[in-house]
Amino acid sequence: MTPEEKRRQLEFYQDLGFTFLFRRPAAEASAEAPAAEPPAATVSAPLAAAAEPPAPQPAQVAPMAAPQPSKSVTAPFATQPLATAPLATEPPAIAAIEPYVPEPVQQESPTAPPALAPAPPPVAPQPEPVLPRPPEPMPELYTLPPLEPADDSMLKIREDIGDCRRCRLCEGRNKIVFGSGNEQSPLVFVGEGPGADEDQQGLPFVGRAGQLLTQMIENTASKEGIAITRPDIYICNVVKCRPPENRTPQPDEMEICGQFLSRQLTVMKPRAICCLGGTAAKALLNLKEGITKARGQWYKWRDVPVMVTYHPSYLLRNQSKELRREAWEDLKKVLHFVYDEAQ
Repeated sequence: MTPEEKRRQLEFYQDLGFTFLFRRPAAEASAEAPAAEPPAATVSAPLAAAAEPPAPQPAQVAPMAAPQPSKSVTAPFATQPLATAPLATEPPAIAAIEPYVPEPVQQESPTAPPALAPAPPPVAPQPEPVLPRPPEPMPELYTLPPLEPADDSMLKIREDIGDCRRCRLCEGRNKIVFGSGNEQSPLVFVGEGPGADEDQQGLPFVGRAGQLLTQMIENTASKEGIAITRPDIYICNVVKCRPPENRTPQPDEMEICGQFLSRQLTVMKPRAICCLGGTAAKALLNLKEGITKARGQWYKWRDVPVMVTYHPSYLLRNQSKELRREAWEDLKKVLHFVYDEAQ
């Protein structure tokens, strides 16, 4: 061991308070006299507070054959010096202190709690059986109101219409067009609605379409030998007020006015009805097909035979001889059906 290493070890033990290690034999001390003195030992703060004992005189110790290892001293070294064996030439080697490595703690793997058995579903309470209640007796005098009054008449229907404000058609109308002709006639013609001329006069079919209808009725009857004219037949419309710009009436408008048309036909009880155009056919028969497929065929309204044919205004817009021929054929059918049986 080199002198530098010895010095470091002595300083280490001096810091720990082992002063007996500094007592060396006189011969060794004289041999190392020329050497530089070691630096003063640093005294820790807790030991500096205590009083330092006087420096003991080196005692003459007889040389020993072999140095004995020092033992730990329990008495305080601050009061009196301890007699110890002379310092060995080389201090015992200090074993290297291995760093403390804590043993890994084996953590127990968490175990899931035992699965609980599912709770049984709640049992719904059974409802008590409900016994059927006996039917309540119906009132003896309970009857549904009739669609048409029992004592209905054309005059009463006209009074019930009054100054009608039941739908939007009243906003632009001038006059209500109720109907015209023989109220006892076995044949009734039903059109769509009033036009501009009808709205001014309050009569149905008085414009160009009305003039064509008059010619169709009277010319056909004359050729077929049936002695009737237009005043002998009753003519009315599905709606009693003129639609704006002569548009087609809306379903709700036809439904409101339809109740009065239904009452008119019920009161008159005609032998047959002739629908002029598709709008009248839809209002009375609720037909889905167009006029070209429905024309020339017989239908029924409350057990009353109904013939469907073209509207006169449609014939005016379509100058077709074929269409007029078909319209005249339809008119011949209905005239012969009504008046042949009447004769």
